[in-house]
Amino acid sequence: MTPSSVPQTMRNRILVLAAFVVALVGVYASGVGESLTFEGLRQNHDSLKGVVAEHYIIAVWAFMAVYFVATSLSIPGAVWLSIAGGLMFGTIVATATIVLAATAGACVVFLLARYVLGDVLRTKAGSAIARMETGFQRDALSYMLVLRLVPLFPFFLVNLVPAFLGVPLRIFALGTLIGIIPGAFVFASVGAGLGDAIAANSGADPSKVLMQPTVIGALIGLAALSLIPVIYRRWKARTGE
Repeated sequence: MTPSSVPQTMRNRILVLAAFVVALVGVYASGVGESLTFEGLRQNHDSLKGVVAEHYIIAVWAFMAVYFVATSLSIPGAVWLSIAGGLMFGTIVATATIVLAATAGACVVFLLARYVLGDVLRTKAGSAIARMETGFQRDALSYMLVLRLVPLFPFFLVNLVPAFLGVPLRIFALGTLIGIIPGAFVFASVGAGLGDAIAANSGADPSKVLMQPTVIGALIGLAALSLIPVIYRRWKARTGE
């Protein structure tokens, strides 16, 4: 089969898949994930805050771009990236940038799954398609909100399955945008508290960081967030749904 005989749609899919793989390999090879740790944030705290102070708008857009790419490529480490955002920009700005960038990245995965890489990505969804089908058929927006608020399935799977079940993009985007706000807020709060602790010269000792009031408040929020799946499952069991 010659290149000219390959259907245009197939060629487009091959090009997108190749670009996806190259980008993924490039990100992993860069080692950026290695700096997304407590120690990495502690060591780079001053330089990060310095960049934000001198080039605030550029820093915000750059962070959004990184978060968008990380979500689009489903790169592990989004939690630490969210924490880094809180450390750099504070809770409110970081929450807004995380929500917008993550929603945009999730929509890219959704569109790739629906129109370009469906056959490749469908295997990753596996049995989750059947497990989510009833919920989406009953009320797509409500179920999207549940899946984003309650981490019953990995974030990556919730990006894929709606695309295979015919959920409209606007429903997917709206459910994602609203549903990820609580989690983004909590992790951004953890980062902001971590930044306050490091600025107070307690960042060298993780145990001291945990004793800072701002960090304690953020950890309480994180604990509450982690209880949502438990509460949801008990409610489901009680209502018999």
